[in-house]
Amino acid sequence: MKIFDEIESEVQSYARSFPRVFNRAKMEHLYDEEENEYLDFLAGAGTLNYGHNNPLFKPLLMDYIENDGITHGLDMHTKAKGEFLEAFNEKILKPRDLDYVMQFTGPTGTNAVEAALKLARNIKGRQNIISFTNGFHGVSLGSLAATGNSHHRGAAGVSLGGVSRVPYDGYLGDEIDTTAYLDKVLSDSSSGIDKPAAVIVETVQGEGGINAASFEWLRNLEKVCRKHDVLLIIDDIQAGCGRTGTFFSFEEAGIKPDMVTLSKSLGGYGLPFAVVLFKPELDQWKPGEHNGTFRGNNFAFVTAKAAIDHYWSDDKFSNEIKQKGKYIKSRLEKIVDLYGDGNFTTCGRGMFQGINCVNGEIAGNITRNAFQQGLIIETSGADDQVVKFLCPLVISQDSLKKGIDIVEQAIKEVCAKEDQIPEDSDYFDDAKMAG
Repeated sequence: MKIFDEIESEVQSYARSFPRVFNRAKMEHLYDEEENEYLDFLAGAGTLNYGHNNPLFKPLLMDYIENDGITHGLDMHTKAKGEFLEAFNEKILKPRDLDYVMQFTGPTGTNAVEAALKLARNIKGRQNIISFTNGFHGVSLGSLAATGNSHHRGAAGVSLGGVSRVPYDGYLGDEIDTTAYLDKVLSDSSSGIDKPAAVIVETVQGEGGINAASFEWLRNLEKVCRKHDVLLIIDDIQAGCGRTGTFFSFEEAGIKPDMVTLSKSLGGYGLPFAVVLFKPELDQWKPGEHNGTFRGNNFAFVTAKAAIDHYWSDDKFSNEIKQKGKYIKSRLEKIVDLYGDGNFTTCGRGMFQGINCVNGEIAGNITRNAFQQGLIIETSGADDQVVKFLCPLVISQDSLKKGIDIVEQAIKEVCAKEDQIPEDSDYFDDAKMAG
């Protein structure tokens, strides 16, 4: 359609990677205007963990609309909100022994991060925040200050302050525990790092390159925060809602953050929805002190509750995610061994994994090749060097296999062109027979 070229801003990005006009979607599949089918390994950048138009949610949403349910309610009490809160409290918080209150923010992840940072600063009476190398927390100014990506930071137009950055787990090598460095600078009044109100961290850095912190590192980070009277904020916007295998990405580390930000797949149906969870004693807001017009997306309350009821009432779905994660890990490790020439590596955990391809040109060639074969998959990392696997958690085993097969074929072809393996190599066919 010419209209996109005529009046849509140049800021568009995904449309450049996938130049088609899409008009229909179902679970893990997208369809363009010509009814060509694509497997979706992007899933709304992690917003569609439960797939497109999930048939378990759709009738409930349709019924709610048909019965003139509240659409927009600011922060007023509605039946839909109350039922969501009850489901979240009974099936998510209580089974995990988590005592949090919930703040409804504006509808995107960065709104939740902004609220968390503001509240932390007000509680502690300190301005500084600690964030980590390669972290990504949003592109509104407060969140952007905590974000490492120079491409996004460079568009701010103003200086970005109030944040000190320290090395993430593995940034200085696997043998160095960077939480010890953080402990040292916070213990030294001459370190130049002002005592922070909070530390904000992703347990798996999605946009930063699928870097996964070890559980030990996360536990040590929590200890450092407690030692120095600093709040711990887990940004679970992309890694949460089951992406790593448990509802919250920090569960298996055994930590209990002071605050958690959630968005993306929280609404279940791809509907805008974001919240901050925090310990009750931190609920020091004055009425209306932090607000926003779109805090009350009741459609999202309906589908969010449906997602909890259908997928998180027991451990079945979590176990399925973990099994799929093991399959992804096994396949990616084999692909790296075959075609990586000692340079490619795997990264991530659960169904949040990737292949680090050394540089963005190679990774971009792989994703473009995969798109030509009917797979939508993107890159991440500082130089877009990581092929990022972000398929819906509900994907069928056959579709999961097909998608990874396409990536494997794309890597074979791209690596052959890069002269990393001979064009007539039989590695690929041998691998298939062995697998």
